[in-house]
Amino acid sequence: MKYLRKKRVLLLLFIGFTAILFLSTNWMSWFYPIHYKDEIRKHSQTYNIDPFLVAAIIRVETNYKTGRESKKGALGLMQLMPDTANWAIEKAKLPDVSLERLKQEPSANIELGTWYLRSLSRQFEGNRIAVIAAYNAGPGNVQRWLQQGAWDGTEEAVKSIPIGETRHYVQRVIYYYEQYTEIYSYF
Repeated sequence: MKYLRKKRVLLLLFIGFTAILFLSTNWMSWFYPIHYKDEIRKHSQTYNIDPFLVAAIIRVETNYKTGRESKKGALGLMQLMPDTANWAIEKAKLPDVSLERLKQEPSANIELGTWYLRSLSRQFEGNRIAVIAAYNAGPGNVQRWLQQGAWDGTEEAVKSIPIGETRHYVQRVIYYYEQYTEIYSYF
């Protein structure tokens, strides 16, 4: 008798949990959270960049973990390479931003990374897929692929990207971008 009672209780708990999970409009956000929303929103508005793109790049680069430095030396949430960061700091006229701040402070890193995305967006005339590829492989490589016809810059032809790491990176960013835009009705 006790066994059947435990089974019923467990079944009711399971049904209750399942109902809450599926009736909650935003249950998928538990699996795809976006951290640093205020900073992403602020800098995305400043530089006119889709905040979901910024969030997707951060998710792929560091999964929202601050203080990261890659084996190649990329810094912070958005994994900016030191040479790119120094160039962007100078061009963006952000004298109070340093490489150490980029590594440790989410807002400074998101601001510079978002500024860099805007720069890439201008260079690639708003082609989001080419911007994502350039963020990973560098704008020179992507420009060369486009000019030589190795890749046409479209999402449909992502499998044609010559560098496997970049191809995989673009696919992952697109995946998270699509998840975020489907789950969240606004940023």
